[in-house]
Amino acid sequence: MSGRVHGQVDRAFRAVREVFEADFANGQNVGAAVAVFVDGRAVVDLWGGAADARTGRPWVHDTPAITFSCTKAVTATAALAVAHETGVDWEAPVTNWWPEYGAAGKGATVLADLLTHSAGLPVLEQPATVEQAADPAAMAALLARQRPLWQPGTEHGYHALTFGWLVGEFVRRRTDSTVGEFVRRRFGDDLWIGAPPEVIARAARVGFPPAAERAWTDSTATDAAVLRLAQAYQDPDSLLMRGSTNPMASANKPEVLAGGWPASGLVTTARGLARFYRDLVAGTLLPPSILREAVREQVRGPDAVLVQESAFGLGYMLPAQNFVLPAAARPTAFGHPGAGGALGLGDLTHRVAIAFVPNLRRDWLSGDRRAYDLVRAVYDAL
Repeated sequence: MSGRVHGQVDRAFRAVREVFEADFANGQNVGAAVAVFVDGRAVVDLWGGAADARTGRPWVHDTPAITFSCTKAVTATAALAVAHETGVDWEAPVTNWWPEYGAAGKGATVLADLLTHSAGLPVLEQPATVEQAADPAAMAALLARQRPLWQPGTEHGYHALTFGWLVGEFVRRRTDSTVGEFVRRRFGDDLWIGAPPEVIARAARVGFPPAAERAWTDSTATDAAVLRLAQAYQDPDSLLMRGSTNPMASANKPEVLAGGWPASGLVTTARGLARFYRDLVAGTLLPPSILREAVREQVRGPDAVLVQESAFGLGYMLPAQNFVLPAAARPTAFGHPGAGGALGLGDLTHRVAIAFVPNLRRDWLSGDRRAYDLVRAVYDAL
C-alpha cells in the first residue's frame, strides 16, 4: 500500500507535512494521521497509508483508530467538568461520593489522588476478563475492595488501566452516565470511548514492526532510567506489566474497541482528538481557571510503576522522562501520549492543539521519534 499523504496544510507549517511524509518513506508509518490547530484555526490535517496492512485498505480522511492512553486526558477532563458543575472539591475524600471506597485503608484518598496516579492502586489484584472490563460498576467494585500498595497521596505510580475505572467512577456516580456517554454528549461525537459497530468496522488495525525493530538500541540502553524501564517491560511480575496486562486483550478485538475502557479505549481520528484539545485550550470544555489549575504540576519524581521520572497535573501528563517533548514545548505543553506512538497535546500559552494517531505501534525505547518530530516542526513554525 502506498504511503501517499493526503489532506491540507497551511504553507507556514509545510515542514510538518515533510516530516509526516518522510516517516512513510522510511517505513516508520504504515497508516497514520496528524492534525494541528493554532488559535482555533486548522493548520494541519493530513492522513495517509494503510488502515489495514493485511488487506491494503487505505487510511481515509475519517479513519478512526484506538489511541490507548491518550484516553486518560479525555477522561480526566470529564471528571474535572463534573467536579466543577457539581461543586465537588478534588481535595475532598472520595468516600463523600463513593462510600465503599474507604475499605482496606483508603478512607483518606481524595479525588486529586485518583487524577495524579497517587491512589496506590496501579494494578488489579484479581484477574479480570474483557467482559468485566466493559462493566464500569464491576471494575469499580473490584478496586474499592483492594488494599493500596502505598499510602494514598504519598507517592505516585502510573495507573495504566485502573486510572480509568477510578476516575470514571466519579463521572458515573455524579452523572449516571459512563465516561463514554458523557464525553460524546459534551466533548464531541467523534470521540468514542466504547465504539459502535459501524465505527469498529472502519477503524484502523493496529500492527507491530518486525521483532528486530522492537529491540532496544545500544544508545538508549546506556541511560540508567531507560534501562530500568526496559527491564520492567521484560519482567512479567513488575508493576508495569501487571498494571497494563490485566485484562490481557488485543486492541484489534471488537469487544475491546466496544468495551469503553476509560483509561485506554478512546477510538477517534487525529482531527477529532486535536479538536478536543482545541476546545479545551479555548475554554469551551472547562473554565480557563480550572484548566490552568489542572495543568499545574501536582506531582513529579520517580514513578513507582514506570521506574523513571514522570509528572502529572490533574489527569494531564506533563513533560518528563516518560513524556519527552522538544525544548520549545516543554515549559507549557500538556496532554497525554498513547502506547505505540499516539499523542494528544495542548498548550495554553501558544494556543496550540496537536494530535498524532498511528496504527503501527512503535516504542520510544526503540527510538520512535514520530510524534516528537511532528511536535518540533509545529513549534518551529509558530
